[in-house]
Amino acid sequence: MSRVVVLGSLNMDLVVSLSHLPRSGETVIGDRLQRFAGGKGANQAVAAARLGAEVAMVGRVGKDSFGDELLSNLEADGVAIDGVERDPNEPTGAALILVEEGGENMIAVARGASRVVGDAEVARATSDLKESDVLLLQLEIPLAMVVAAARRAKAAGARVILNAAPAAALEASLLSQLEVLVVNELEVEPLLGRPAADPEEAEEAARMAVQQGARSAVVTLGAAGAVLVQGESIHRMKAQRVEAVDTTGAGDAFVGALAAALAAGAALVEAAELAGAAGAAAVTKPGAQASLPRPEDLRRLFGMTWPVQLKARQ
Repeated sequence: MSRVVVLGSLNMDLVVSLSHLPRSGETVIGDRLQRFAGGKGANQAVAAARLGAEVAMVGRVGKDSFGDELLSNLEADGVAIDGVERDPNEPTGAALILVEEGGENMIAVARGASRVVGDAEVARATSDLKESDVLLLQLEIPLAMVVAAARRAKAAGARVILNAAPAAALEASLLSQLEVLVVNELEVEPLLGRPAADPEEAEEAARMAVQQGARSAVVTLGAAGAVLVQGESIHRMKAQRVEAVDTTGAGDAFVGALAAALAAGAALVEAAELAGAAGAAAVTKPGAQASLPRPEDLRRLFGMTWPVQLKARQ
């Protein structure tokens, strides 16, 4: 099995559950503040590790109690943390999350130490990559570092997955380094000029990403499933039906599972199907890392066995 190396953010998620999300200027009273380990990078590292991948995390946290807790959580899930720097000058990142009944959410992120991830972290993430290893990236660290890491990983023969979240315009020079681009229906706006309203528009956005250089692209659509474009091939995947409690970790569960399956040798379509199930399982529990599924969750919810006999990688 190949490794998954994650270069990205580690945050503490501070979550309030509300009857409804506030409008501009509105105050909505919730119950209690909950705290969960989070950050897109760390979440995706845990998601991959819980499905059996060998995972290493690279990033930065502060020398504070949030940083201590985040690193302990990663170690508990078997993620290697030697590549995480303790920053003496910046606090650990934090995400402020509002969740309404039914699971929809609003999120604001204070990047803290993640905003100063630099060349040292890029070197740490890419120096030992081998052919067929997976480098997993997101956009909660500086974009210049994402670009540099993608180029170095591609040059080493590794496969690069970019979850372009939060949404940002991406240059063709970055897209051309990617094995897979993953975005949701809102994050396609830099490609389409608008969010994707349906699978047809998601397909259009994925095609645009491939035309601009990505080898393949996935657009996730929540309850409407996902669209995968790989070269000239198009695959539309239905979502698993579940009762949503909190959608916060769904995207990270999808991306981490995708990376784990590719590292295990799965074909991309098979990997995307596993990822869709992982994303659906994640919305059935509150929190980000706390909701990320293990193989037994996929078996209990969907009758899905993982790992399975893999199809040849495409």
